[in-house]
Parts: sequence; C-alpha cells; structure tokens
Amino acid sequence: MAGTSGDPENRPESPFGDVTGDAPLLRELQRVLLSGSGPINWELARQIGIAMASGGMDDPPPTATDSEMLVQAVRIAELAVAEFTSMSPPSDLPSVQAVRRGQWIERNTRSLREFLDPVAAKLSSAMTDAQAERFGGLGLGGPVAGTPSEDLSPGATPHGAEGAQFLGALVERMVPLMLGAQVGAVLGYLGQRVLGQFDLAVPRESGTLLFVVPNMAVFERDWSLDPREFREWVALHEVTHRFEFARPWVREHFLALVKDLVEHAEIDFSVFERGMEDVDMSNPEALTQVFEGIASPFGHASSDEQRLRIARVQAFMAAAEGYGDHVMEALGARMLASYARIDEALRRHREGRHTEQALERLLGLEMKDEQYRLGERFCERVAEQTDESTLARMWDSSESLPSMPELEEPTLWLSRIA
Repeated sequence: MAGTSGDPENRPESPFGDVTGDAPLLRELQRVLLSGSGPINWELARQIGIAMASGGMDDPPPTATDSEMLVQAVRIAELAVAEFTSMSPPSDLPSVQAVRRGQWIERNTRSLREFLDPVAAKLSSAMTDAQAERFGGLGLGGPVAGTPSEDLSPGATPHGAEGAQFLGALVERMVPLMLGAQVGAVLGYLGQRVLGQFDLAVPRESGTLLFVVPNMAVFERDWSLDPREFREWVALHEVTHRFEFARPWVREHFLALVKDLVEHAEIDFSVFERGMEDVDMSNPEALTQVFEGIASPFGHASSDEQRLRIARVQAFMAAAEGYGDHVMEALGARMLASYARIDEALRRHREGRHTEQALERLLGLEMKDEQYRLGERFCERVAEQTDESTLARMWDSSESLPSMPELEEPTLWLSRIA
C-alpha cells in the first residue's frame, strides 16, 4: 500500500513526530494509523477483519483435492445455468480459487473500496459539518467569514473557534479509524460464515470465484452433508451470481445507484452527537459503538426524489437475490440428490439474514425481509406466465431491470419487456 514503505524517507510524516523508536508494536501501530488518506482506514479494516475471521478457529489452507473438486463443480454449474436461463456465459473463463478465511478478507478489502469509499466520504463530510454547525457555524479554521475578530472582547480566548478547530481535527482523524474498525468488524464476522465470493452479493470484478474451504468444511461436518454435493451447490450459487453480475453494464450501474443515493442523502447526526458528549475518547470500542448508533443513514428519504433513489437500490438488491434464489432452487432440486437436506441446512444457517444485513450495514441502507421475498416471487410469477428465457431478459440492460412497482406487480414488467 502506498505510503507504507520500509524506507524512512518514503514514510508518511507523523503529526506526532517520530515517537516509535525501536518498538516494533509502536511502529506497526503508526503504520496502520498513517496508511492511506481516504475516508476509510482500509489497513485497519484488513487487520481487524483477518483477526476476527481467523481468531480462535482453525483456518487451514485448502488442498489440491479441494481445488480440483471446486473447478469441476464450477464447470458443471456453468453449463447448467447457461442451459436453464438461456443467458450467454460471461466472456472470460473465471479463475476458481479455494481460499482461507483471511484470504477472503484480503480480497474483499480491495474489491469493496469503490462501493464503500463514497459512503464513508459522505458520512465523514456530514460528521464534520454537523460539528461545525454545533459550534455556532464556526469553520475548522476559525470564525466563519464575516465574523470579525474584534467582536471578541480584549484578552478573550476564542474558545468556540478553538473548540471547533480541535473537534474538527479530531473528527477528521478519528472517522477513518472508526469506519475502518466498523468495516473490519463486519468483514471479520462474515469471514467466519461465508462460503463463497458472492455471499456478499454486490457486483465485483468477474475474473475470480473465491470459495472459503474452511467454512465449507465446518458446515459439511456440522450438518453431515456430502462434501461433493454441497460444494456443487456452493458452486451453483457462485456461478448464478456471476452470470448476473458479469453483464458488462451491471457493476457500473449498481455503483452509480449507490453514489446517486449517497450524494443526495441528508443525514441526521443527532444520535452521534449525543453519544459523543459522554464518550471516553481513549476507548476505540466506545467510539465504534457511538458510530453503530447511526442506523441506516441513507435509508431515510427527505423528498420524493430521494425515496425513488432508495427504491432503485432496494429493487436492484431484491431482483438480484430473488433471481439467484429462483435459479438455484430449480437447478439444485434437479441436480443434487441431497438438495432437500442442503436447502434445509442453509435456511437455518441464514436465519436472521446475517450476510444480507451485513451488506446493508456497510451500505448504510436497510432492506426488509419482504423485499427479498418479493424478488423471488417476481421471478416465479414471470417464469410461470412465460418462460425462463423471458425472465432472464431482466439482465439485458439496466433499463430491463424491474422497478419496485414492477416487482410488486410483474405484469407491469411483462407489458414493458415481453
């Protein structure tokens, strides 16, 4: 990562001077604190995520047999999904990689940046603005324009300005750390549970499919499942989502939806401000808990236009998961003798929508269970009334995706598309 070179001349300058001496722990702490200049401290997120995902659990490296089994399962799934959906396979042949939990964290701290940095930048800006407003409109550099310094009585100290400066600087330094800790905690939690790349179902670069073998092995043992058939199911899940997300327009379209939602959001930080009043600034966990109190900051609409932006993101997520569940249920029942046992085990494993809620938490948006079920019911009704080829047309272009009203009433979508 830029700015973390071992060459002292290339290291970023510490605002506190060289206080590390020869202490390795302090040097590592300084490196983490100074790594990156964006709205999220991704190095902190990476280290927390890996520590949480692997801490106290065996995280053995996958074997050659694991890799061979998964490559074969992916190739079978690709043929089955293409035949069932009539969708053309992605143009590139994916690299199938069996990985450890820590490797999944490493990959996702890179691939999620383009989605989460705009979210974090908006939160950081809103926090700074809220603190400046709280101090009577004083900017971070002193009194606001038009407030003459002579308004202060002789010999008086501009406590308001100094307070705003101090708090502004504190927020500027602490927000990337808080967000880094928050992202790392979510990824670490997921790292203990995810089976593949698209358990966190957002479009990413399509060239690689990741399979978290230690988690699959634990799941197979706990539920007494046949490893070959279960890994074929996981491969089917990953390939189905890749067929959706590898369309040339999908990733940029979803990123544009998220950015549009975030840029126009109005965030209420009253909960954050109340929490900051009594927080112990020396306790990072307490700071993170204050940040967690800001629930779904982008899920509250202040206008009809913002409600529409929220609905667009929710409709995409509901349609993507609904279509994936529809295809996997049909093919799983057809291809796997133990599908009923696998399906029951996964339903129990997913009670509470832990992975979906983790994604929503990262994006600052809330999805209701009913919205995900709506996506699957839409797919079932369209397929019943027409066929799988017609349903798959939802992935032809961004204009072909169903809107929230169309998810609720599929005949509206059919009248527009079919």
